[in-house]
Amino acid sequence: MNILDKVKSYREEENRLKWEGTFADYLNIIKERPEVAQTAHSRVYNMVKSAGVEERDGQKMYEFFGQEIFGLETAIERLVEEYFHPAARRLDVRKRILLLMGPVSGGKSTIVTLLKRGLEQFSRTDEGAVFAIKGCPMHEDPLHLIPHHLRNDFYEEYGIRIEGSLSPLNTMRLEKEYDGRIENVMIERITFSEDKRVGIGTFTPSDPKSQDIADLTGSIDFSTIGEFGSESDPRAYRFDGELNKANRGMMEFQEMLKLDEKFLWNLLSLTQEGNFKAGRFALISADELIVAHTNETEYRSFISNKKNEALHSRIIVMPIPYNLKMSQEELIYEKMIKESDMAHVHIAPHALKAAAIFSVLTRLEVPKKQGVDLIKKMRLYDGENVEGFNSVDLEELKKEFPNEGMNGIDPRYIINRISSAIIRKEVPSINALDVLRALKDGLDQHASISQEDREKYMNYIAVARREYDDIAKNEVQKAFVYSYEESAKTLMNNYLDNVEAFCNKNKILDPLTGEEMNPDEKLMRSIEEQIGISENAKKAFREEILIRISAYARKGKRFDYNSHERLREAIQKKLFADLKDVVKITTSSKMPDESQLKKINEVVARLVDEHGYNTTSANELLQYVGSLLNR
Repeated sequence: MNILDKVKSYREEENRLKWEGTFADYLNIIKERPEVAQTAHSRVYNMVKSAGVEERDGQKMYEFFGQEIFGLETAIERLVEEYFHPAARRLDVRKRILLLMGPVSGGKSTIVTLLKRGLEQFSRTDEGAVFAIKGCPMHEDPLHLIPHHLRNDFYEEYGIRIEGSLSPLNTMRLEKEYDGRIENVMIERITFSEDKRVGIGTFTPSDPKSQDIADLTGSIDFSTIGEFGSESDPRAYRFDGELNKANRGMMEFQEMLKLDEKFLWNLLSLTQEGNFKAGRFALISADELIVAHTNETEYRSFISNKKNEALHSRIIVMPIPYNLKMSQEELIYEKMIKESDMAHVHIAPHALKAAAIFSVLTRLEVPKKQGVDLIKKMRLYDGENVEGFNSVDLEELKKEFPNEGMNGIDPRYIINRISSAIIRKEVPSINALDVLRALKDGLDQHASISQEDREKYMNYIAVARREYDDIAKNEVQKAFVYSYEESAKTLMNNYLDNVEAFCNKNKILDPLTGEEMNPDEKLMRSIEEQIGISENAKKAFREEILIRISAYARKGKRFDYNSHERLREAIQKKLFADLKDVVKITTSSKMPDESQLKKINEVVARLVDEHGYNTTSANELLQYVGSLLNR
């Protein structure tokens, strides 16, 4: 289907969604589908929930945010369960402004944008359908037509509560156009659109001297005063402020706390009573989710001002910290790169990981828990198994600093520096060293970093470099070992045969001669020493391996190469240790002979075919690892 066919298909869908009928027809719809009459907060909650919810390790994962927001599962769960859910149930929390507070480039704007785009799409579905009084500039809820004295009767018949009063304009229209007959009032289906200013409003602070409250609440149309005779005639008023247009949906306040006070006071009755003052009219009802975002500095300044106390109690603050998971940070960079003009650039494997290690380290607080350093903490946060620590330790670490993640390096800085690395290198390929070098060079240009933080961050770059060194050696080690997995499995099985014989005080059979032999202590120690297992600890380690094997067997699972992380690490290191001299000679030779050249070409081919490198980054990796091994 080409683009014009898609445009045609979209136009047909738009026509299919159109609906018009009388108020009597609308009552038949809500009789069958009461969810049509849901509140703005309920609509947002149902939208998020309908996309899917999955529970992983006791953490709720909301698919609605899953493709755009990374590593903020806890913050998102709190946002949905502590604000959207109770607000959807008409609890008092819906009478509060939702304020997302966090550091720059932490995901606040992305969350709001997702909600806005989501509402646009959701209003096009049957579940999220929205109906309004036809011709109303505020897309008013048709149920406002039901007189107040009949609303209890309506609830008993339909099970739907009605809140809010009919607007001044529709009150006049009801009398003049419909002769007071609410059953004849025309109703239409609407779809939300920020561009068309239907159900979604956005307000940005500007110069307080020039910004007018009319931007929020609408204004008098002076050209119609002569026709209608009075400023208090609703036909002489433009109901085109952001609060008017956001009715039934969502109102976003960008950098809300920078607004002039007169704008903030307007929100008091809107949040608490669901109405606001406009022109020379009675209070105008509005049903909308009000969401704002700001940084921590602005928020602290706001709450320290006693004049703002009335608003304090009408705001629910949801902290949106930086992501603290290394693997999720990589996904953030991948997403930002795909959205840029850098998508064609080859970024070597682990380049983004090196950047993620650095940025996450800058956001973590130094742990108080004994035996845990920042690297171990980072690994635990990322869901890795760290020897000697478990999920209980992880929860204790998280409780040490409840506001962790509100400071540190932001993702935009990382992407800016990656861009700089690409431009400087002038080739369509960059590696981890290019990225780390660019990050280091950029620290001096980062205006908001203090000298103390700069020194600390330089150290984190060195830590990220050491972590990458281990990764790089491991990559080359895998590529150099022919049929790596098979070699590793063979070595592991040999080790396990010897361990089993040792623990059970048995002999083992020589596979070639069939002769009975004692367990090969030299082989077992050569593997165990790779991960620092001492002579005194070897028996306990071997028994632990056997216990793990029997536990797998009881569950009907097969113990394999990936079943014990430390044993796998030991096997890898042993294989690499046996090949180290070959690797060192092959990678560092300036004039490699024919056999060395053949080996290098084989390794480069394997790095390209199996590990995601291109020829440039693969050769750079080999040269770097060769220099590491020769130090």
